[in-house]
Amino acid sequence: MATIKSYTDLSQSKKLAEILPIESADMFYPTKSKYEGKIIGLLDVPLYIGSDGFVDTEMGEIYAWSLAALLDVLSEIKPQVYTPILFPSEGKWILQFAEYSHGNVYEVSCDNPIDACVEMIEKLHERKKL
Repeated sequence: MATIKSYTDLSQSKKLAEILPIESADMFYPTKSKYEGKIIGLLDVPLYIGSDGFVDTEMGEIYAWSLAALLDVLSEIKPQVYTPILFPSEGKWILQFAEYSHGNVYEVSCDNPIDACVEMIEKLHERKKL
């Protein structure tokens, strides 16, 4: 059985940090500590964002998103117009983003739900739908 990712990996996190509001992240990779490159906790404290767009703390952080956070981001995109639908099919995870009024459906297929959400967010960003 394939391992399901619990959160975005480092490269996905860096890309999403350029696209999504930092406040939508619910985890972080520390960049200046003995724990570098590992998720060590949830962001459950107020964020103090510096002028460079990153949290101004002694640890430094690269934000990460859990599946719940990614689905929350997708569900908040014009909720009266679009509906995200995530489901497993034949060993893959399919994510569809259906547009009510025009019947358009954006679809991605990935090995796990985190990758599907990230790919969909990138696709929607490229098409200026975010």
